[in-house]
Amino acid sequence: MKNITLDSIKKAKQDFWDFIKTSPLEYSKRLSKKYWAEIFLKREDLQSVRSYKIRGAFNKINSLSQEEKKSWVVCASAWNHAQWVAITCHKLEIKGTIYMPITTPEQKVYKTRQFGWDYVDVVLIWDTFDQALKEAFNFQEKNWATFVHPFDDYKTIEWQSTVSLEIFEQLKSPHLDKEGLGVVPDYIICPIGWGWFISGQILAKNLINPETKIIWAEPVWASWMKTSLELWKNTTLENIDIFVDWAAVWKVWDIPLQICKQEKIEIIECPENRVCTTILDYLKEDWIVIEPAWALATDALKDLWEKIKWKKVVIIISGSNFDFERLPEVKERSLKYEWLKKYYLINFPQRPGALKDFLNCLWEEDDIERFEYLKKSAKNTAPVFIWLKTLNPKNWENIEKNMTKLWFKYNDVTNDEIYFNLLV
Repeated sequence: MKNITLDSIKKAKQDFWDFIKTSPLEYSKRLSKKYWAEIFLKREDLQSVRSYKIRGAFNKINSLSQEEKKSWVVCASAWNHAQWVAITCHKLEIKGTIYMPITTPEQKVYKTRQFGWDYVDVVLIWDTFDQALKEAFNFQEKNWATFVHPFDDYKTIEWQSTVSLEIFEQLKSPHLDKEGLGVVPDYIICPIGWGWFISGQILAKNLINPETKIIWAEPVWASWMKTSLELWKNTTLENIDIFVDWAAVWKVWDIPLQICKQEKIEIIECPENRVCTTILDYLKEDWIVIEPAWALATDALKDLWEKIKWKKVVIIISGSNFDFERLPEVKERSLKYEWLKKYYLINFPQRPGALKDFLNCLWEEDDIERFEYLKKSAKNTAPVFIWLKTLNPKNWENIEKNMTKLWFKYNDVTNDEIYFNLLV
């Protein structure tokens, strides 16, 4: 595949600079005990820039000819790719222009400018990545610049392959070390996203040990890979839930899809709200900060426990650039999935004692977290918006029976995204 060989992957790894390190492969006692397997975490989130993406950006730019390096590089990014291009331009002292949507989080724009220093110009334009990408292509044509594609480039994919190379080296694979006994993983699990990272892992493991299986995880409401493979063509999704950041994509790029088509795969579709519970488990149990997209691989274990029992499993996690302003939404989504929280619209009687009657509907394990009520003197009832939280999901049935018995008319709007997005 475009001359990507085990030697070329090793050569790419040898070209690492001091800011790209071999990330640790850590044994997870918690997950191994929970799933009765031998589970390791490939900690790409411990790179100095908190993500594996620096590998691909550096490899592409570093592979340019001296003449190309003297010229300009340009890219478009709504996520972390911009930061890795910026830091590479700074390290290699190459001029670059980065187009980013105006909607890009301020923190990412700030870090991109900080990493690029005087070598990079950041241009904020339009609202979406596709619009920024079009402007970047226009800049490339007008200025004879080199475009650094975040996804659809073999040089980018080649360096992503170094992640799996490291995994086999760290497990002392006999396929790499003829003198050692070594072991190889039965499964490598990682999210799909735009497809370039998973493509790199496919190429590497097929060159080193084809018997290792790669399991792909993607969000339920953005399952482009499953859809594209079922239809056997690159398919654009009409509606997606963008919560799982870069793993929630409308359409993949052609090179990754070509590579993925050749691999017999198992795809696990992870519910977005369940992923939130996985994020909180990492925070609470391991003190690991992880972005939603990179929680997908661990979340997939919940559907794989029979398959992976007694097996050796590697989970790739990357991306600790988590915006903590999202934490309230993550908590709410997790509670909803675990059936520990519900939202109701209740038609409340406007009479003394109505609130006391309603409290009798609840149990000792239940709590009111939000109560919004506007009294209207001309009516006998008024709507109340209420958030209820419980320690026992079995209580909901009794709560609703009690409300019906006491003549409280209600609607369960827990899964109504309009209310959720309005209030959280």
